[in-house]
Amino acid sequence: MFELEVGAGVARLALGRAPVNAINAAWLEQFHRLLDGLAARDDWRVLHLRSRQKVFCAGADLAEMRARFAAADGVEAMVGTAAEMQRLFARLEALPQVTLVELGGAALGGGFELALACDLRIAAHEAKLGLPEARLGLVPGAGGTQRMTRVAGPAIAARVILTGEVLDGAAAQAAGLVQWAVPRARLAERAAAIAIQVASLPGAALQACKSCIAAAGDPTRDGYAEELAQSRKLYANEATRQRVAAFLAGELP
Repeated sequence: MFELEVGAGVARLALGRAPVNAINAAWLEQFHRLLDGLAARDDWRVLHLRSRQKVFCAGADLAEMRARFAAADGVEAMVGTAAEMQRLFARLEALPQVTLVELGGAALGGGFELALACDLRIAAHEAKLGLPEARLGLVPGAGGTQRMTRVAGPAIAARVILTGEVLDGAAAQAAGLVQWAVPRARLAERAAAIAIQVASLPGAALQACKSCIAAAGDPTRDGYAEELAQSRKLYANEATRQRVAAFLAGELP
């Protein structure tokens, strides 16, 4: 279902469950195991998610949904599935390393909720992105309403979620839902370049920056105080001190 390779500071994780990378219980369990394995390694600073299928991820597995929906405890089973997706996506969002998702094809429902849990999103102009659950009388229940609102603001979230609109990559960039959009023919090269660029930066600084960005959206945290606390830690870091000294000496751009 997945293919993982690590090199040059980048963990490249390809989704490979044919035909549309549908999310089921086994998919969620294996994704957790992959994150467990990555947590035990210190040779990566960026997690780069992409798909080996034409579609990035079409969301929940329809066969599993059909079976659970028909069961006597169908309501709780369906809610349980959404809760498990929430748990995985929250874990992905909380990683101290930077996450980048490459959206070459459709990412709908749970597939786009997965993308919204990543720090950085790049899409092909031809991609189809959205949270169309309202068309079925449902809510994007794997974190979609919350993350889309945080990422792009309540007006865009209302537009996309309440209308069931599906956006192409260029429209998603204009709406602030992805940071980059390029023609599909250039997508893999551009995404790989972004991953390498981020991985070339000091890991401690990336983690500190991610923590401060998260604090900005959390009313229980003082983001300004966190900036100072993280700065204090980094200024005391020997690798940072060497890097700053090289910059002051004109040895770094």
